[in-house]
Amino acid sequence: MARRPRRPQRIHIIGSVGSGKTTLAKELSKKLKIPHYELDQVVWNRTSHGDVRNSLSVRDEQFHRIIASDAWIVEGVHHEWIYDGLIKADIIVFLDVRMKTRRWRIWKRYMKQILRLEKSHYRASLRILRKMFVWNQQFEKESRPEILKILKAFSQKTWIVTSSEEIKKALLK
Repeated sequence: MARRPRRPQRIHIIGSVGSGKTTLAKELSKKLKIPHYELDQVVWNRTSHGDVRNSLSVRDEQFHRIIASDAWIVEGVHHEWIYDGLIKADIIVFLDVRMKTRRWRIWKRYMKQILRLEKSHYRASLRILRKMFVWNQQFEKESRPEILKILKAFSQKTWIVTSSEEIKKALLK
């Protein structure tokens, strides 16, 4: 009898704003019973007076504490400082979602937050909405090519997908 392949215990999800990283991470976390971590929460210290960027040493310490554990799902757009996590990951998921879809999701998320139908770690405002559209554009021109270059070294365990459905089918069957 063939043995079932071991389910991944360390999953790294990377993609642009609006690609579905957090939604996928939360769903996988719930179904696989693995804790998930948003890299934005590692980068930023959320205070009642607003967000303050953590020092690089605090950020790196928190990140390395997460990836030192046996099971985790991390997600974020960050790619310059997460190499150790890519090495330790059982699988890497790059959500390469079309820009048009990401723009719609950014707008939809903003409307839900304004209507208090969805919580966020930041205060929804037109300023942050504009920043998200700018970040989305920058991702397409700058970050996406950089990420694809980085992921070449991990091609054996990287899934580049345009939708999270393929990942969910494979991991949750």
